[in-house]
Amino acid sequence: MSPAAWTTRCVPAKIDRTIMAFRYLPLHLRHSPTTRVRDFALLTGFEAAVRGVLISAMPLAVYASLGSAATTSLAYFVAGIVSLLWGLTVPWITGHLPRRWVYTLGCVMYLGGMALAITGSPAAVIFALMLNAMATVTIFVCLNAYVLDYIERADLARNQSVQMLYAATPWAVGPMLGVWLRSHWPPAPFLLAGFFALCLLAIFWWLRLGNGKQITRARGPAPNPFAYLGKFFGQWRLIAGWSFAVIRSCGWWVYVVYLPIFCIEAGLGDKVGGVALSVSNGLLFVAPAIARHARKVGVRRSVRRAFAGCAVAMLAAALFAPLPWATVVILMLSSGFLVTLDVVGGLPFLMAVKPSQRTEMSAVYSSFRDVSGIVTPGVAFLVLLVAPLPGIFAACAAGMALAWGIAGRLHPRLGAPRPSRGGG
Repeated sequence: MSPAAWTTRCVPAKIDRTIMAFRYLPLHLRHSPTTRVRDFALLTGFEAAVRGVLISAMPLAVYASLGSAATTSLAYFVAGIVSLLWGLTVPWITGHLPRRWVYTLGCVMYLGGMALAITGSPAAVIFALMLNAMATVTIFVCLNAYVLDYIERADLARNQSVQMLYAATPWAVGPMLGVWLRSHWPPAPFLLAGFFALCLLAIFWWLRLGNGKQITRARGPAPNPFAYLGKFFGQWRLIAGWSFAVIRSCGWWVYVVYLPIFCIEAGLGDKVGGVALSVSNGLLFVAPAIARHARKVGVRRSVRRAFAGCAVAMLAAALFAPLPWATVVILMLSSGFLVTLDVVGGLPFLMAVKPSQRTEMSAVYSSFRDVSGIVTPGVAFLVLLVAPLPGIFAACAAGMALAWGIAGRLHPRLGAPRPSRGGG
């Protein structure tokens, strides 16, 4: 049989057999998985379960181990510096190690942090604080890079609100649960957080996100792992968006770390702070409504209103400090504005990121948590040298007012739907 005749007769038959075999494959094997908003929200929810349990238990463990608010501030200050340096090297690490393994490394760091925290010794608790902070920033950088790979720019606001919705229950239940478990058995919250970290790792591999969409550059990666910082400092929108994230995070640091310490020193006990944080985090259930409202009135107006409200509430908390319960209630009101900033405050940065700079700028953005983890305890340490603890609330109010002023320079139509260029 000639080659032409063999091709005419046999190749179509082989194609038919291949099609028939493919037809009877299970659906999930026939189609490559499509990453959706819900997938990222699921990862966010389980990571929130890890951090939600730790966020109330860890400050209490550090405070109990070190013995004072000043030394606790110093421990968080050192952990923040370590985490910042680590976070800025994550893009360089992902250039040498696949992103899926870097994300896995973040989960393993969480497990190491839990193991150290269970021992309870001062040195181990400080190292646990560092490892947990490094794990958080590692996972944050990788997740944001995945989001920017797979989620369209127009869907970023929806993605942000859905992530907040999935994280609402862990953030609402976790802090109260962490305090309750610690009161019964100190290692319990860390064991539970370790279990959630294992679940997070399993779900990540089940989703098969791989290494994301790789964008090839004309030249190889810069040998200096911090070389991309120059591109960040050359774009005002990125700097402004990052500053919003830093100041918002400072507000949460004050609420999470210094409200429980204030409650203890004011004689309200060690459980009030955890309960207040759980109640405040329940506001995450209305994150989709906040996102819709921001889309309606504009990102700039939403961001400015939230910073202004938080500034007023923090200042009022400082003034009403002689009335501890009033201070707790006022700070809980301020957390409502912080939740609004969680939903819309990151949009100015994410909407300004260029596709070719996803991983690098995700690392820059993730540094807001570490920078706030340095600035907040650093400023708090200085404030406590000359003023009582409520002075920290007043300093936070000043930062919020500064962010309100910066937000005034944002474009009025930022985040609003763009008019169609089609007909009519």
